[in-house]
Amino acid sequence: MTMMTMVVIGGLLGLVLLVGVVVVTIYNRLVGLRNRFKNAFAQIEVQLKRRYDLIPNLVETAKGYLKHERGTLEAVITARNAAAAASTRAAQDPGDAGAVKALSGAENVLAGTLSRLFALAEAYPDLKANQTMAGLMEELTSTENKVAFARQAYNDAVMTYNTGRETFPSNLVAGVFNFNPAELFVIENPEEREAPKVSFA
Repeated sequence: MTMMTMVVIGGLLGLVLLVGVVVVTIYNRLVGLRNRFKNAFAQIEVQLKRRYDLIPNLVETAKGYLKHERGTLEAVITARNAAAAASTRAAQDPGDAGAVKALSGAENVLAGTLSRLFALAEAYPDLKANQTMAGLMEELTSTENKVAFARQAYNDAVMTYNTGRETFPSNLVAGVFNFNPAELFVIENPEEREAPKVSFA
């Protein structure tokens, strides 16, 4: 074996080693970014569960006052159950873009039905004066704010992950190792971007 051949083989081995180190580094970075957005979703899930637990109490309290509004109360519970089921599916794999998109849609429906319930509650002075209702509303508004903050943290983590997997040379590693794009958790209707605000004063 000539000196030139040994230099060429050594150079090729060095190049293969360098490419291997780069691939491992990029792979590990993508895993870290993916785990970060999955953890951020877990924080949303905690707040959503708290909210889903509050809604039946809210409906039960309102039921005695809103006897003629049974359809609205049933719509809230149906939307709540659908959103809770979508949340459970999305929590199983926050990397599943379809599940996160379904959760966003279910949350939009729930926000709409809750808004109708709150608007109805405004028309019933006895319900507005009810201490339990006021306490539940305050807790729900606080939880809505926490959901909004958790959603923002999740969306930031998703954006960082998606950018990381789309840039060169990370996109090559992402394609080979199936790092699929993550879905943002968005509220699509502008009127539902704000947490519901109802005054029981």
